[in-house]
Amino acid sequence: MTILITGANGFVGRALCRALEITGQRFRRVLRNAALTGDISIGEIGESTDWNKAVTDATCVVHLAARTHVLRERSKDPIKDFRGVNVKATANLARACMAAGVKRLVYLSSVKVNGECTTGEPFSENDTPLPADPYGISKWEAEQELFRTARSGVLEIVVLRPPLVYGPWVGGNFLRLLDIARRGWPLPFASINNSRSLLFIENLVTALIACITQPQAAGKTYLVSDGTDISTPDLFRQLSARMGVSTTLFPFPPPLLRLGAAALGRNADATKLLASLQIDSSLIRRELCWTPPFSLDQGLDQTVRWYHSYLIEKSGAK
Repeated sequence: MTILITGANGFVGRALCRALEITGQRFRRVLRNAALTGDISIGEIGESTDWNKAVTDATCVVHLAARTHVLRERSKDPIKDFRGVNVKATANLARACMAAGVKRLVYLSSVKVNGECTTGEPFSENDTPLPADPYGISKWEAEQELFRTARSGVLEIVVLRPPLVYGPWVGGNFLRLLDIARRGWPLPFASINNSRSLLFIENLVTALIACITQPQAAGKTYLVSDGTDISTPDLFRQLSARMGVSTTLFPFPPPLLRLGAAALGRNADATKLLASLQIDSSLIRRELCWTPPFSLDQGLDQTVRWYHSYLIEKSGAK
């Protein structure tokens, strides 16, 4: 088997490549600009991307490359930009895979396809998708394109929908949480009563490998998480404690927090802090016999240890 990995230089891609290298699995990396022998340059990914050369001789393609969350969106037409990369380029990749005789395409989607929050019951594969932002909409449309394209051939599609992924070398929102927890500021989060699913990067990697290798995964969509949910206040407490920082969380009405966030144009951030988002990952555990090798506690431990070294490197670079 030869595995082709798009987005191989990203947070998830690097972790997956490390795991495959350890096991001696043959793989090729697809990058915007390849630097090493054996890597494949693809340039900027969009609706005109030509994947034909990249997929030649590949048995399985793991499609990680995407336009992801943008902390400060500057696009005049975000949905168009998301669709160009996440929908049209993905559909082109599926067609190239079919022409090249690739057996399976594993697509890293997002739980945002299901929606932004849960009330009572966790998200499952049986729920009607309700994506609410351009990123989630584009991921849902990409899933549909993949399954629609694969109906006319022998290409097997497997979709994996994770929640927020964390771990060493994390960026984005979780790195912002680490930065805030380190400062020990008093935070108005004590009254928040929510529950959120997370996914440690090494657990995601093992789930991806199961989707690559397990025959019964063909044609399936799986939601995946660590299996232990956590509230926003407890997450800050646990991160601060691991950093040796004393943090104070004081009570403040969540509706007022949401109102203040809306006034600042930060509704999406408020939802992440205040709302619940729980995942039922029993299907992948049952069908693929997948069990996350790391607990939430172990994942947070490794992440904070990395964060300390990250701060040292960051201060040394200045």
